[in-house]
Amino acid sequence: MNRRQFLAASTLSALGVSLPRFAPAQQAAARPNIVLILADDLGYGDIGCYGQKNFATPHIDRLAVEGIRFTNAYAGSTVCSPSRCALMTGLHTGHCSYRGNMGGEPGIPDSDITVAEVLKQAGYRTGIFGKWGLGTVGREGYPTRQGFDRFYGYLSQGQAHNYFPRHLMDNDVAVRIGANVAYGSKQPSAYAPDLIQKQALAWLAEQTPGQPFFLYLPSTLPHANNERGRDTGDGMEAPDEHPYKEEAWPRPMRGFAGMMHHLDRQVGEIVAQLKQQGLDRNTLVIFSSDNGPHREGGYQPEFFQSSGPLRGIKRDLTEGGIRVPFLAWMPGAIAPGQVSDQPLAFWDLLPTFADIGGARTPAGLDGISMAGPLFGGSPIPHPPMYWEFHERGFSQAIRDGNWKAIRAGNQGPVRLYDLSRDIHEDNDIAATHPEVVRHMQTLFGAMRTESKAFPIKAQ
Repeated sequence: MNRRQFLAASTLSALGVSLPRFAPAQQAAARPNIVLILADDLGYGDIGCYGQKNFATPHIDRLAVEGIRFTNAYAGSTVCSPSRCALMTGLHTGHCSYRGNMGGEPGIPDSDITVAEVLKQAGYRTGIFGKWGLGTVGREGYPTRQGFDRFYGYLSQGQAHNYFPRHLMDNDVAVRIGANVAYGSKQPSAYAPDLIQKQALAWLAEQTPGQPFFLYLPSTLPHANNERGRDTGDGMEAPDEHPYKEEAWPRPMRGFAGMMHHLDRQVGEIVAQLKQQGLDRNTLVIFSSDNGPHREGGYQPEFFQSSGPLRGIKRDLTEGGIRVPFLAWMPGAIAPGQVSDQPLAFWDLLPTFADIGGARTPAGLDGISMAGPLFGGSPIPHPPMYWEFHERGFSQAIRDGNWKAIRAGNQGPVRLYDLSRDIHEDNDIAATHPEVVRHMQTLFGAMRTESKAFPIKAQ
């Protein structure tokens, strides 16, 4: 079934779909709402429940206290756009259409089926508020052409570096932000995350128990303003009012902590709104990050140990670049205080959301449904996970069970690690496990298809 055929099947009965059965609490609350909160460049160690000690994230931590925390969750890529493409389409970077951060942002093609389209066909209202990064206005990859009923946020991935933009997009219309159009000595004052949050809360307030909704909140926090960072050495744009502004830290570190405080507060506002509307017990909230921590805008990820116990940062295929926090919260359906070592990846979200939303899962996906482990079921085997990266040449990584393999170039030597014993990937044991190396070499070729937009570059 191609995209057009899939979208032509406009009712659940036409698709032959029946709602999944889970625990009794879920059966009483069929077709839960889904809220997906995605931070930008937030590392595995950047929130309290994953070990952060220097600044507090109480609202995010509460999701873990009252829900489930995953320790083996992976982003779709080690940079923004391909990670979000994997999340939206259920395909990893060996198969998805957007395998890197491309100049010009042509956008994902019309042939891609997104999670928003899948849920919309199942009767969900769909809204996105924040940074899309998969196609600009007028392109087929724009969110309102990919299944979202409502979009408010940044025009493009590049514009999203600016926390005080002159305009934001409201669906397909650019809305001028007068407070950020400087006149003489006037400084821009309208903080984009606050403007976006206001619109998201207003959209949420419109929702009623009668129709399920999918709310996607791809925040720009705590991404750096790269351009401002190059000009001033400090691209960490936080509002002035935060509890870390007087700390004796370098200014970019204070800004980073302030941005994290702001993100945490906004997560708390979303949860409070759900409770106020009586929607909390029928709403699945997931919090994660699009890749590992950055070294941009003057920020130094080792200052707060943003990678936690992992090695590497954004743009690395070691664990620190791709393993991310992942929390799930749904009172009454997800038992509190759980910790799961179930491996999962962004490309599992489309089939998972389709499963719990009673929607048809498109054929040919790389992801599998995590509905069972998400709601406290036993861990399930996960197929090998695959990543490829097209900056700084070409590199690949695979996790298969506890084995992790990385290679630079499509013919380069394989580095092999046992993550059950070496989470920091310090000890390359390829020489003592030639059979595992041969298996990984086979997977490196089998788990990808050629891409005209992202060819393998000569090393």
